[in-house]
Amino acid sequence: MDEKFENILGRTEEIFLKYGIRSVSMDDICRELGVSKKTLYQYVPNKKELIKVVLDFSIQEKLVKIFKLESKETNAIDFLLETSKMINKQHKEFNPSAIFDLEKYYPDLYRDFLQKRRVIILKWVKNNIHAGKKEGLYRDDLDIDLVALLYVQKLEDLTISESLSMKKISFSKIFEVMFENHIRGISNKKGVEYFEKKKTKIYEK
Repeated sequence: MDEKFENILGRTEEIFLKYGIRSVSMDDICRELGVSKKTLYQYVPNKKELIKVVLDFSIQEKLVKIFKLESKETNAIDFLLETSKMINKQHKEFNPSAIFDLEKYYPDLYRDFLQKRRVIILKWVKNNIHAGKKEGLYRDDLDIDLVALLYVQKLEDLTISESLSMKKISFSKIFEVMFENHIRGISNKKGVEYFEKKKTKIYEK
């Protein structure tokens, strides 16, 4: 993928997140990006294909960010703290109508996106638990597959829940509680004590 197309995909993702998907036409995208329709159609034949490529690009971008976090010399709990900040930051830039439009008007792309994202999150949660066990921060008796699956399911439910706005509770607050419950549930005494010292750094002030 060439640099020009990567730039188009990154900026198109920003447009979708800001305005939603259904209301944005290919003409709108070209106008916002300052490119001709001919240029855009050199890369994708239609809007649906553009959405698909943008979703794949978004997933790859998140993979790169996770890899950079994993490559730092930090322990398993520090890694979770950093990823939680990343998730919160991404959600603040997120427009719920984008997911609504995707689910309603492009259900096949929506299912594919959820499945790919689920695979990624499952992998990093499992890797994190293995690391935490080796570091002596997590419990030895954890069922890694089950814990990872439950975490992903709760995260998906939180992301798509329509009840959040009705209850007037922010995503950040609910995610904070879910995240802390996850940490406390998988950590041993040493891990909980470390988390208590570090938890004030979970969210950017």
